[in-house]
Amino acid sequence: MPWGPRTPQDLTQRALAVAEAAAAHRPDALIVGCNTASVHALPALRALLEPVLPVIGTVPAIKPAAAGGGPFTIWATPATTGSPYQRGLIEEFAGGVAVTEVPCWGLAEAVEHADDAAIDAAIAAAAALTPDDVTTVVLGCTHYELVAERIRAAVQKPGRPPLVLHGSAGAVAAQALRRLGESPAPGAPADGALTVLLSGREGSLPAAALAYEEGKQLGEVGPALVARPEQ
Repeated sequence: MPWGPRTPQDLTQRALAVAEAAAAHRPDALIVGCNTASVHALPALRALLEPVLPVIGTVPAIKPAAAGGGPFTIWATPATTGSPYQRGLIEEFAGGVAVTEVPCWGLAEAVEHADDAAIDAAIAAAAALTPDDVTTVVLGCTHYELVAERIRAAVQKPGRPPLVLHGSAGAVAAQALRRLGESPAPGAPADGALTVLLSGREGSLPAAALAYEEGKQLGEVGPALVARPEQ
């Protein structure tokens, strides 16, 4: 869920609690599918769970964006924007490239609730902070990948080359497979089951998730349950 406005201490405590609840189900790996949680809590999570349980974090795709050479922006939650971790990635991988950090106030929360009006307003506000000459936008929050094309439409300028968007999903999935010593099977059907934990207790996929194609795919994996309010 959106953790961007929380303090680093609160983020770490919540991430540890969530991870322990997930670890109780004996997974093969734990993916922290949140840039903000990874930025602030990944060392604590790995100290708690590894080497027994591999922990794969999610970080902004700054390295591939910088490799493109053009000026780019990093759209991220307020907690990730300006964080020492993100600044360190910029210094390490984007030397000599113009980088603008854009805090996207309210965007993750709007995506979480599938609130179209709020999504459009948050995207418009972030687009207004994005320089006109950028060639690339790093989607520094996994929520943003669900509305990537809406972001593209808001930032793309007439007469400019097609905007490049860099998310993290593909790289995170590949890293998880590497940690598990497995290889992807192109075209192979996905199987398995879905367990949803809400406040550490088994629940159902929130109804808002079904507003997105990715959520619909998840909904087809596990048993159809009636969504209940978050606790």
